[in-house]
Amino acid sequence: MKKIAVVLAGNGVFDGAEIHEATLTLLAIAKSGAAYQCFAPDIKQAHVVNHITGEEMPEIRNVMVEAARIARGNIKSLTEYNAAEYDAIVFPGGFGAAKNLCTFAFDGTDLTVIPEAEKAIKDTVAAGKPIGALCIAPVLVTKVLGDVKVTIGEDEGTFKAIEQIGGTHVKTTHGEIVVDERYKVVTTPCYMLDASIVQIAEGAENVVKQIMKML
Repeated sequence: MKKIAVVLAGNGVFDGAEIHEATLTLLAIAKSGAAYQCFAPDIKQAHVVNHITGEEMPEIRNVMVEAARIARGNIKSLTEYNAAEYDAIVFPGGFGAAKNLCTFAFDGTDLTVIPEAEKAIKDTVAAGKPIGALCIAPVLVTKVLGDVKVTIGEDEGTFKAIEQIGGTHVKTTHGEIVVDERYKVVTTPCYMLDASIVQIAEGAENVVKQIMKML
């Protein structure tokens, strides 16, 4: 059975992993006949957002502890990820990918990527294994790899930022994927577009199907 690592950046669209994207990725992996293991960085969350009001809350939370809610407790620290033990790695989106895995939400094109995420991406590429990235997550993959072909959909400001940090952006719509053959990176826009949960499922499934083909 193929094993796919899924990196979660917390729990909730505004400050963590986008829950629909994360859960539907896990479902797509299971439906494909593969197994998954969730990972998250064991670090302090950038901030906590009230998902009703959109306002920041005076709380401190841990990214891995929050992500464990999605993983039903079965989660490992991202520092434990070993590319030799997995066939692929997938990064769902949500603002957590741009706040907790990297600083794109705060620093734009001057972003930095947390060391454990950077190492996971580089090690996976070095092992010749596929990487999936949904929604805004292609930004951090681009920052690490440089000249890689990705998509975040149609948002001009974001895809220009991707091009500024060295990537090649391809415009896409719901469910479409872009494949970089050299790095084996598969991306799809998901909630970077005004999408329904059905369209999110389609995007996640298409990323996973392409990864399984590559394997």
